Amino acid sequence: MFIMKKLEEVILSHGKVLGKDILKVDSFLNHQIKPKLIKEMGEEFAEHFKDKNINKILTVESSGIAPAVITGLVLDCDVVFARKQKSLTTDDNTFSSTCYSYTKEEMKRLIVSKDYLHENDNVLLIDDFLANGQAAKAMVAICKQAGANVAGVGIVIEKSYQDGRKLLDDMGIDVYSLARISHMNGKEIEFID
Repeated sequence: MFIMKKLEEVILSHGKVLGKDILKVDSFLNHQIKPKLIKEMGEEFAEHFKDKNINKILTVESSGIAPAVITGLVLDCDVVFARKQKSLTTDDNTFSSTCYSYTKEEMKRLIVSKDYLHENDNVLLIDDFLANGQAAKAMVAICKQAGANVAGVGIVIEKSYQDGRKLLDDMGIDVYSLARISHMNGKEIEFID
């Protein structure tokens, strides 16, 4: 629980509200990373999901990678990240799903190689934000394509006033968020305790 209060304090002191729904956290999560804070996040996710028999973590490039790697280190499991575009080394042997990126204002195709996600995998999804739930929904779809089980979702910052949590709750998925924002307006940010 200590990390939750600490994260809220960091959000209040270093986060910047842009408009009504965008929270810029580039100084500690999305552009520059604070390793000690990320370490504590990963340890908290691992503690919460320790009894779920996780053997794989799935995240989306790039902001989810740091907390996912630390969580994987603590849980002693591999971490896979969904790519947002094909590279020269990506073949067609992939699972994929699309989601809308509100910060980039465009559709993104998430791609995961079939070599790294299997039907016997018990997967923990980790992401930096949960707002409308589109990235999480796309990761769930990729897991379903693979026949893998989604054991839970770990979120660094949740915008609880948007529909993402309801979407995942309706799917019966355990969602654990480190900071839950109930309201953002101008410079004002309020959290759910």
